[in-house]
Amino acid sequence: MTDYTPPLTDINFVLEHIAEVSSLAELDRFGQSFDAEMTQPVIEEVARFMADVVAPTNVDGDTIMSKWVDGEVVTPDSFKAAYAQYVATEFGSIPFDPTYGGGGFPWAIGVAIQELLTSSNMAFSLCPLLTQGAIDAIEHHADDDMKAAYLPKMLTGQWSGTMNLSEPQAGSDVGAVTTKAEPVGDGSYRISGQKIWITFGEHDMAENIVHLVLARTPGAPPGTKGITMFLVPKFLLDAQGNPGERNDVQCVSIEHKLGIHGSPTCVLSFGDNDGAIGWPVGEELTGMRNMFTMMNNARLSVGLQGLALAERAYQGALAYAQERKQGTAVGAERGTQSPIIDHPDVRRMLMTQRSWIDAMRCLIYTNAVMMDRSKALDGDDAEHAREVADLLIPLSKSLCTDLGSELTSLALQIYGGMGYVEETGAAQHYRDIRIGAIYEGTNGIQAADLVGRKLPMRGGGVVLDYLASLEVKAKELAEVDHMQAFADNLDASVSAARTATSWLLENGSSNINAALAASSPYLRMLGTVVCGGLMADLA
Repeated sequence: MTDYTPPLTDINFVLEHIAEVSSLAELDRFGQSFDAEMTQPVIEEVARFMADVVAPTNVDGDTIMSKWVDGEVVTPDSFKAAYAQYVATEFGSIPFDPTYGGGGFPWAIGVAIQELLTSSNMAFSLCPLLTQGAIDAIEHHADDDMKAAYLPKMLTGQWSGTMNLSEPQAGSDVGAVTTKAEPVGDGSYRISGQKIWITFGEHDMAENIVHLVLARTPGAPPGTKGITMFLVPKFLLDAQGNPGERNDVQCVSIEHKLGIHGSPTCVLSFGDNDGAIGWPVGEELTGMRNMFTMMNNARLSVGLQGLALAERAYQGALAYAQERKQGTAVGAERGTQSPIIDHPDVRRMLMTQRSWIDAMRCLIYTNAVMMDRSKALDGDDAEHAREVADLLIPLSKSLCTDLGSELTSLALQIYGGMGYVEETGAAQHYRDIRIGAIYEGTNGIQAADLVGRKLPMRGGGVVLDYLASLEVKAKELAEVDHMQAFADNLDASVSAARTATSWLLENGSSNINAALAASSPYLRMLGTVVCGGLMADLA
């Protein structure tokens, strides 16, 4: 497996010139903590750490794996060592509230850090990813005492976090959860039930694990309206706020998976004895709304995994194509072997990977900046940023994870037979990213969300306004000599997307099945057009 080389030039260029992250420093929310001139030095420091410390653990995760031993999960030794160093750096705290020890940087910088971490080791990265989602939910919905007790050590990673939605009978249908929460009378609840698919639900890298659990209180209405979110720590806190007595939460097994072998996917049992002790996060019956705070960030982060694995796979394939000699390329001296990169079809595969990687990075970083702007601005400006951010979320998650699978497959193809052999690492990238299209809402659910919720925003105005902005961009590009062909293609693509959008707006409510059947192709179309517009800015 080739070493990982962080693509610093590409990351910094997209942050500054496409996503325009430096503009956030002018906003009050970030101005006191975020100095735009610090972006590049911070990214470079993080990149060195990820390449030197985390990336070498990737193979261990795949081959040694995390293992379940008598109710405990044992991670590879290299994971534990790398995680301890990660905690010491406090890189995980950079995009969070300074009140609790965070750096106060925009989420877009956190996303760039996530790319570096995920490319280094996707399985390892899932622990910080879920922790950051839990931090976001607690920060937005918990009371001040809970924030003060848990956030400081979660920001550094000393304590990790999880998201507990799914149960054996409740996967995508979250409203079917049956986990119970019985009030004790002192503000706490006794939680009982089983949760499945819990990423890093049990492990030996952090001092404590903070579970956010969806459960039903007595008399709660059926469906998603009857769900409350609870904070249930692995270890209850003592009087000094340190991990003390073990809570009634047990890992009864972990899954044996196609990929991400280093990430333990746990079955957790709450309340086998007296009941696990938990406290509500926010008001009763607001659990689903609160969980979506986590899920929006998580969906963007999962989309990022498609970019990150495609980048790492591309680097390996490019290096192999430059070194491997087979056949004689057109125009080469007869009887000599040429590097396979000289063969047109190999170049086609490499160029396809590279162009989509650039497009995905533009999409995801722009999405992150719009999320930042939606929180930092006021009035109509904030609403516009929120609309665009919400529109881009299903595109980022679905398009980029689909592409992650396609592009890691192309990378494997470039290796030929060696790609099918584990030692090159190409197969691991292909296996690891396959989960991206499934978890945090399958890509079919993302497409249904796009057509059913995002497209109808302002009667279709959000999508149509975005397409109109791309039409303006196409006209501007047409005035540049060497960009005329690009402008023509962009204009034609926007026109096709507008036609499809209009059909869905006119027929979606009267022919729901047809609209849903078209939702995935429509997402691919719209995502490709949006990426085309962003790529125009790279030219």
